[in-house]
Amino acid sequence: MIRGFYTGASGMIANQVRMDVIANNLANVDKTAFKKDEVVYKNFPELLLHRTNDDGVGWMPMGSFDISPLVGKLGTGVEVNEIYTRFDQGSLKKTDKATDIALNGKGFLVVQTNRGARLTRSGAFILNDQGMLVTPDGFPLLGEKGPIQVNRHNFIIKPNGEVWINGAIGNDPTEIYGKDINQWENPILLDKLQIRTVDYPRHLNKEGTSFYVTTPESGAMRPLAPNENLEVLQGFLETSNVNLVREMTSMIEVQRSYELNQKSITTHDSMLGQLLSLMR
Repeated sequence: MIRGFYTGASGMIANQVRMDVIANNLANVDKTAFKKDEVVYKNFPELLLHRTNDDGVGWMPMGSFDISPLVGKLGTGVEVNEIYTRFDQGSLKKTDKATDIALNGKGFLVVQTNRGARLTRSGAFILNDQGMLVTPDGFPLLGEKGPIQVNRHNFIIKPNGEVWINGAIGNDPTEIYGKDINQWENPILLDKLQIRTVDYPRHLNKEGTSFYVTTPESGAMRPLAPNENLEVLQGFLETSNVNLVREMTSMIEVQRSYELNQKSITTHDSMLGQLLSLMR
């Protein structure tokens, strides 16, 4: 009977962790390119129950295994095995803003932070005073040659990640986004976006709500393989892959599951109290 307390308690703890994860998903439902987290449970090692003799001692002949009949398994609760991130593609929202970038496919942009290079799916960039594409926190977007520095709005990003500027315009702030590059007087290939991936994205660690850092389990950053197709879209943003209705439904499910485990502990406590009163 005491085991029932631990089983119920483990269920309450597991549901509490899942509730925290769901709450975090809901809090970031409007965050650009946010990827939802999910909880994976696993059972504690199961105990095998064997029928015993009347004296309570199992039948185990000399030099043999226990051959008493197997009557079933007894679960001893659950524990949180893993909290992992789902990198399903979010929907694409058109913004018509030249500094907005969305990735359609598997892969990550690379941003230089004060803690080193970090992966990100969030393409909400701005231009700083030096004409560099940076995150709202000021971290520069990296190309193969280093930080991407353009002359104000005088640039276009192609679907393959190439960044082109119109050398004929120079520092003229005239915006050329959406115009045919073939009609430019002096197109110049400035750089190509540094797009990377890892072998096992599931094992990336989140850093804040937008960055990901590699781990020994995820593998190091590497360029995309030829069969890993990715399209870079300028003037778009990727939305969160959190399904609001599904998360709310899961929250109700977790709340009821928590209450059931709580009720089981209350019931066990009541039964134990009755048993002790009869033994007096």
